[in-house]
Amino acid sequence: MPVPVLAGLMLPLAKEAFGVLALEARVDGDRLQVSATGFSFLNAKIIERLKNGASVGFVSQLSLTAESGGPALKRAVERFVVSYDLWEEKFSAVRLGATRRAISRATAAGVEAFCVDGLSLDAAGFSRDRQFWLKLEIRAEDPKELGAVVGEPGINLARLIELFSRPARGQQPHWTVERGPLRLADLKTAGRKG
Repeated sequence: MPVPVLAGLMLPLAKEAFGVLALEARVDGDRLQVSATGFSFLNAKIIERLKNGASVGFVSQLSLTAESGGPALKRAVERFVVSYDLWEEKFSAVRLGATRRAISRATAAGVEAFCVDGLSLDAAGFSRDRQFWLKLEIRAEDPKELGAVVGEPGINLARLIELFSRPARGQQPHWTVERGPLRLADLKTAGRKG
């Protein structure tokens, strides 16, 4: 069910997320970067798994489409793993991929921001005046699908994209937020205030 926010922008309500959802975009050179507020994927069930000593893997996809719900023109796929330190009562996360990054001793909100705020797309060659929509999807990894996505040489991007091309399984935790229409010409430049 779409929820109107900020001057007519439409954001679908993410499953199990609370608060006002906002997907912010900015330009940094040829990269389109995003951050999200009010977007919580560490829900009570996942936190319970973490506090029971399990690490939880997530896959995310940031896609740029020509229309709401349309096929992806550009996409970026990431994988990250979240864990919980029982002694310190803090969260940690590792972003896996070409540039491995990590955060430790963080709150749940800090880990969520770390996992989302680093997502970006290559916007080189995309017209500054063309309208587009951004869609962020995050899914908790399904152990049944993990072997097909993560293998010996690393992450299989084709399988990861295939995973996002079909709906999440009924019990698989997943969250989605979309924003648009946007234009590169209207977005703030990273590092600029105001």
